[in-house]
Amino acid sequence: MECMFVTDLHGNSAKYKALFELVHEREARAVFMGGDLLPSGTKDIHNFFKNEIVSKTKKTPNRFFMIMGNDDPRAYETLFVEADKNGDIEYIHNRSSWLGDRCVIGYSYVPPTPFMLKDWERYDVSRYVDVGSIHPTDGVRTVALEDELFETIEKDLEEISRKTQPENTIYLFHSPPYNTALDLTGNAGMMVNHAPMDPHVGSIAIKRFIEEKQPLLTLHGHIHESPSLTGSWKEKIGNTYSFSAAHHGDELAVILFDTESIKDASRMLIDI
Repeated sequence: MECMFVTDLHGNSAKYKALFELVHEREARAVFMGGDLLPSGTKDIHNFFKNEIVSKTKKTPNRFFMIMGNDDPRAYETLFVEADKNGDIEYIHNRSSWLGDRCVIGYSYVPPTPFMLKDWERYDVSRYVDVGSIHPTDGVRTVALEDELFETIEKDLEEISRKTQPENTIYLFHSPPYNTALDLTGNAGMMVNHAPMDPHVGSIAIKRFIEEKQPLLTLHGHIHESPSLTGSWKEKIGNTYSFSAAHHGDELAVILFDTESIKDASRMLIDI
């Protein structure tokens, strides 16, 4: 069945308009939305979510699988949870669902970043933090932290892998896997206090998870510029295809794929 994947729309109304126009034009069974979906700044997020997302998902027969991203304040997670309860979307962070005979699981957390909002950040495989990044224990949170301060992405993925058979599962991540065509930034050659920055900023835990568990398909976003820098929006790790719909440009980037023929996936850039 045909599916669509978008990510990192950051509350851009023109991109949402283009997305839902495409949804109506094509017969895609499902739409995957990989985080960083909400606007930032002073925009009324409640009304944006209601008018730009939920009111439009209601008007289609498509299924909409969603997670939040590191730029989405977790204080608004209740909007996604409520929309899920109402059947308007399927909010799948750390949850599983089914698309035909394929399982679908989402995961929002990313390794530590240089940004101050820390709602969706976790240590990756240890408490080491890359040069130029801020510890998840610092920064700003919109939801009080409970007892998960030193949890890791690696530990989370161990739990997630037990929910279903990875080889029959589509994983919707926000973070890309480390040291791939999907996680390259423009930091090469940059220094912080005489220490070099790593231009690859994806998750080591996610990379190891893909290598060891060999999922059916993984979907990623987060690093907008990577496809432009590497010239590729996809990576094959063993038998697993990994796609990024992140895009460093004004166009809407959409990945089209068929669950029965993942290798034939394509990418569209839609002018808005």
